Amino acid sequence: MHWLGWIRFFEAAARHESFARAAEELHLTHGAVSRQIRQLEETLGVALFERRNRGVFLTEAGRSLFAAATQSMEGLAAAAARIRAQPPGRALVLSCEPTIAMRWLIPRLPRFAARHPDIALHLMAAGGPIDFARSGADLALRRNDFAFDPRWHAREVVQERVGPVCRPPFAQGAAVSPVRLHTRTRPEAWQRWQAACPAEAARLRLDGDAWYEHFYLSLQAAAAGLGWAMASQLMAADEIADGRLAAPFGFAADGSAYHLLSPAPFEHDMRRQALLAWLRDCAQATLAPPQQP
Repeated sequence: MHWLGWIRFFEAAARHESFARAAEELHLTHGAVSRQIRQLEETLGVALFERRNRGVFLTEAGRSLFAAATQSMEGLAAAAARIRAQPPGRALVLSCEPTIAMRWLIPRLPRFAARHPDIALHLMAAGGPIDFARSGADLALRRNDFAFDPRWHAREVVQERVGPVCRPPFAQGAAVSPVRLHTRTRPEAWQRWQAACPAEAARLRLDGDAWYEHFYLSLQAAAAGLGWAMASQLMAADEIADGRLAAPFGFAADGSAYHLLSPAPFEHDMRRQALLAWLRDCAQATLAPPQQP
């Protein structure tokens, strides 16, 4: 008898504190239940029940195992209820950091729909740690700037690459802007780039500083001509392509990466695998150097 079978017998007997009532619930004989629990005790090398004339009572080891078994059974029941409650064709809900959602993912979602017309994808804007059960999200796209829960299944999508961006006239020397634009969500972005690219940093002399609450606000400020912002290549790619921003010093890896997080194994859901593959392809296409005509 495998472990799951033994635990089934044990949980029922411990809950009723009676082998007889456990046998009635499981539609088995008293002797069958008693034998299975005895095999479990022999395997563990410890008594789980204290057998008396008037009944059976859990030992300290039995109480410990019963607490774990109850938690496991409740978890299985809750998971089964969630699965039953999901209607056929339910949309896949993706939680995504707001800046990358607005500046990179949303403009490309029609391509996902074209490639996977059978997968409905709903987007939820949120950042940082996530409680999948409470949020209702199936997956989360996050940069690893915080510790991932070890229970999550994480798959790297793309390495983060950063670099200073500005309006094209500033890059060409036609105008001067000494202001360095910072964001409170990435307060050390400039220092990390300067450490990774000292030669480029020495050529870019900026004296003033301005702070913005969110990453996307600093990028908007740079596009408006208010200074130089430290940008993610992913998030600035479209504005660089259409000439609204310039990146004269290029981009460099900052040591972080974007990951697709899931509370369930990717191998158990073809939709999760499809989204992961598409995100990776899309990121590679975004970061690929432009083809020469």
